[in-house]
Amino acid sequence: MPALDDHVLAVPLVDHHVHGYWLQTRDRGRFENGLNEANVEPLAAFDSAFDTQIGFAVRAHCAPVLGLPRHAEPDEYWARRSELGDDEVARLFLTAAGVTDWLVDTGFGSGIADLATMGRTSGGRVGEVVRLESIAEMAAAADGDYADAFRRILRDRTASAVGTKSILAYRGGFPGDLTEPSAADVRDAAARWRAAGGTRLTDRVLLRFGLYEALRLGKPLQFHTGFGDRDCDLDDANPLHLLDFLRNSGDTPVMLLHCYPYEREAGYLAQAFNNVYVDAGLSINHLGARSPGIIARLIELAPFRKVLYSSDGFGPAELHYLGARLWRNGIGRVLGELVAADEWTERDAIRVVDLIAHGNARRVYGLS
Repeated sequence: MPALDDHVLAVPLVDHHVHGYWLQTRDRGRFENGLNEANVEPLAAFDSAFDTQIGFAVRAHCAPVLGLPRHAEPDEYWARRSELGDDEVARLFLTAAGVTDWLVDTGFGSGIADLATMGRTSGGRVGEVVRLESIAEMAAAADGDYADAFRRILRDRTASAVGTKSILAYRGGFPGDLTEPSAADVRDAAARWRAAGGTRLTDRVLLRFGLYEALRLGKPLQFHTGFGDRDCDLDDANPLHLLDFLRNSGDTPVMLLHCYPYEREAGYLAQAFNNVYVDAGLSINHLGARSPGIIARLIELAPFRKVLYSSDGFGPAELHYLGARLWRNGIGRVLGELVAADEWTERDAIRVVDLIAHGNARRVYGLS
C-alpha cells in the first residue's frame, strides 16, 4: 500500500492540544522527569525514564532527528542533546513534526515557549486555548462582582483564541453536580474563595459556573480526561461521568482529551453526542510502541469525523515531535491492516487519515 504509506508520512497535522516546550531543560534529571507524566516527584534514584515505553520511543524515533542512529544509548543521546542546546533541539523537533497549526493551552506559567516563540521555532501557525481556571483566578483578583469580572476577562482573552479548556478532572473530578449554579450561589462561593485567597480554584460552584460561561462562547471546550499525573483521581476522570453535562451542552463542541484508559468510553460519547470529539494525545507518547492499540480502540466506535490529532507535548521538545511520529506510525499500521484484509479501500483509508490529521480540527476550530 505505497499510496497510503506515503500519504501518512507527509500528511500535514493540526495539533489541537499542545503546550509550550521548556526553554531550558537544565539537566538530565529534569529531562527524564519530563518523560514521566504521572509522578509529581523526582524519579527514584534507581529508576530511569529511558527504561519505559516513551524512553525507548525517544531513542528509536528522536535520536535520528538529532543525527544519531536509531536506538542510541541514553548517555549518547543526552550528550548529543546537550551539545546542540535547547534552542536547536526545539527547532529540529518542531519543524520535523509536520504540524501546520499548534493550538496551545497557555495555562502553564513561566519557563516555557510562548505563542510567538512556538510560531517562530516551528514555522507554523499558532492559536491559543484559554484555560478557564486561570480566568477564574484573574476574576478573583479583580475588583467588583466576580461573575461580571469572569465574563469580561473571558470575553477579552478569547476574542482571538480558538477555544477554552477545563482541568476539572484535577479540581475535584467529574462525578457530582454539573448543572449551572444560580447567581446567588456564584456570589456566595466567590466571596468565600476570595476570602481564602483566591488561588487554585477547587470550589465546585465556581468551576461549574466557568463551564457554562465557556459553553455560551460557542468555541470548542476541551476537557482533560483520563490519564494524567497522580494529583488527578483516575476514577473520577472517566468521561462517562460527564454524561449529564453533555446532555445540557447544546451545540458547543466538547473535546475529550487523552482518554486513556477510557478511550472506548470516550468513543461511545463521541457516537452518542453530535458535539463530542475525542483524541489520544499524551497517551500515544507514553504508550510508545504500543500506541497503535489506543488508536485502533479509539476508532472502534467514535465516528471518524469526531476524532482529532494532538500530541499534548509539554516540557521536552521531543514530545512535540514524538506524538506526531508515533501517530503516523500507528494510524498507518492500523488502517493498513484494514486495507490488507479487504475491509477498507486504500482510498477510504487516506480520506480518514486526512480527517483525523487536520480536516476535523480545521472544521471544528474554524481554521483556514
